Amino acid sequence: MDDARFADLRYFMPVDQATPFLIGVGMTVTGTAGRFSIKAAQKYKPSRTIRSVYYKGGFDNEMNKREAALILGLKERDINRAKIKEAYRKTLMLNHPDKGGSPYLASKIIEAKNFLEKVVRK
Repeated sequence: MDDARFADLRYFMPVDQATPFLIGVGMTVTGTAGRFSIKAAQKYKPSRTIRSVYYKGGFDNEMNKREAALILGLKERDINRAKIKEAYRKTLMLNHPDKGGSPYLASKIIEAKNFLEKVVRK
């Protein structure tokens, strides 16, 4: 650094102060980038969590089309026999009492299938 080319640089920033200065600039840039990334992540995080996708209410006293569709995971608008059969098999396999499922839930799944089949026949 004794070269004449660097004489101007030593005037503005002595060498022993350059390292702490660069470390400070690096920390400032890192902190600012971190803050912006956290804000961006909060802005773009999904509004619905997995728990909010599922129906939170209990069962009605009498089975209706809305409840039967909810139990089988179908939409009320586009119910047909093939969709009922497929949803029934899938849902009952997941909740079968022989595989550790609840007998009450299995009975509700069967009741929902029977109800929707009657509604579709009409």
